[in-house]
Amino acid sequence: MPRVLISDKMSPLAEDCFKRRGVDVDYKPGMTPEELKACIGDYDGLAIRSATKVTEDIISSATNLKAVGRAGIGVDNVDVKAATAAGIVVMNTPFGNAITTAEHSISMMAALARQIPMANASTHEGKWEKSRFMGVELMGKVLGIIGCGNIGSIVADRAQGLKMRVIAFDPYLTEERAAELGIEKVDLDGLLKRADFISLHTPMTDATRCIIDADALAKTKKGIRIINCARGGLVVEADLKVALESGHVAGAAFDVFEVEPAKDSPLFGLDNVIATPHLGASTSEAQENVALQVAEQIADYLLDGAVTNALNMPAVSAEDAPRLKPYMKLVEQLGAFAGQVTRTNLLEIDICYEGDAAKLNNKPLTAVIMMGLLAPQMEDINMVSAPAIAEERGIHVRVATSENSGAYHSRVVLTVKTEFQTRSIAGSLFSGEPRIIRIKDIRMDAQLAPNMLYLTNKDQPGLIGSLGTILGNAGVNIATFHLGRAEQGGDAIALLEIDGTPSKDVMDEILALELVTQAVSLKF
Repeated sequence: MPRVLISDKMSPLAEDCFKRRGVDVDYKPGMTPEELKACIGDYDGLAIRSATKVTEDIISSATNLKAVGRAGIGVDNVDVKAATAAGIVVMNTPFGNAITTAEHSISMMAALARQIPMANASTHEGKWEKSRFMGVELMGKVLGIIGCGNIGSIVADRAQGLKMRVIAFDPYLTEERAAELGIEKVDLDGLLKRADFISLHTPMTDATRCIIDADALAKTKKGIRIINCARGGLVVEADLKVALESGHVAGAAFDVFEVEPAKDSPLFGLDNVIATPHLGASTSEAQENVALQVAEQIADYLLDGAVTNALNMPAVSAEDAPRLKPYMKLVEQLGAFAGQVTRTNLLEIDICYEGDAAKLNNKPLTAVIMMGLLAPQMEDINMVSAPAIAEERGIHVRVATSENSGAYHSRVVLTVKTEFQTRSIAGSLFSGEPRIIRIKDIRMDAQLAPNMLYLTNKDQPGLIGSLGTILGNAGVNIATFHLGRAEQGGDAIALLEIDGTPSKDVMDEILALELVTQAVSLKF
């Protein structure tokens, strides 16, 4: 039975969900890093919010950990790179608090337009400063949204209900999607020049960090109002303070800050700033939603292999997982075979999924192939880290699909290009079991076993006898023997299942045979 640790305060729905799904769960919020490091090796899954810091040091002790699930969007508290290298899937719950965060942004915008917090404080003090708090209407104003993904699109919808005109800057927003939302897609400079209100809804990346700085503020209208309920650090707080004090920016409403918990900020104490302590997701509905969602996602992965909302692995639905399972074994063998017989640097990889295989979600299959290919060259690689490592090494990967699979109902063809040669291998499933059906251009029909011996040779008499003698003298038993050739007297291959692993001396003796051009001991 999988075992999961919930290390942050979370709705009881998460714990109940794990128990209902048959997952052993421990609820231990508030542990110190030392306490977490001491016990994390006992768990298959870890469910967190923002308090737990999943550092490289913690991950180094997480010897059994397979998944980290964040009940919320941001994973700034998770070392995703270290988790990827360790084969740990990192998931978040991007939709559970989307409405709550969007509503908070709209609330902040309305409060900013009418100076409600300031007027409230003044009235409680017994003042009646009606003329002091002159506001502006939202109707007819231009709202500029920076980042129009899930939350940004909800804000756009709500703003249109208030009869605002919405423009958006988002490099990933298509014209078609903008038309669906009824908004106008613009570049950043265009948004800065035209907006009456700016609301940020972009993740923190190298491209978005400090996206609103002194230069950006100088391009805005006098009287602009800025709302940030996304990520601290998108706006340079010191630059904004100067613009607020000069009157160029009429007001700001911030739920997030450069440093959190925010005990101090350049924005604190300004009369035209509304500040809340990162309340974007703080509703009972949102907390229940993300707790239940993260528990379901971790349980799905640990029990069924389904992957949802992962940051470092392709998605695999619960329906796809059982269909993919036999193909996972097949493509792992194809990748491992090609990886073990490849002796020079990989340059290009072509993968073609044919027939029934073409109908599958091929992204996880491709990740497994990459794992098999790279495993002989490096330690501790897995299907989570393999695609990232291939990209780092500049290995170009092409994936294609085809309805035609020849005489087979399904086929996967892997072609590997190195500095000196191009090699291909193809496999299929027979009664759900993987089989090798072609190596290079030579037909083959072989099942792979834990210990195999692969030879390329000249198709001439005498090889089988000589090879059998060498292995017999070494006490290595031959279990199965598969032969194939391109044409009589031409290039041939032999694939043997053997009991045990031949020594280096035995392999040297085989390589010394006149007809043998390559001999590789394989393990699967």
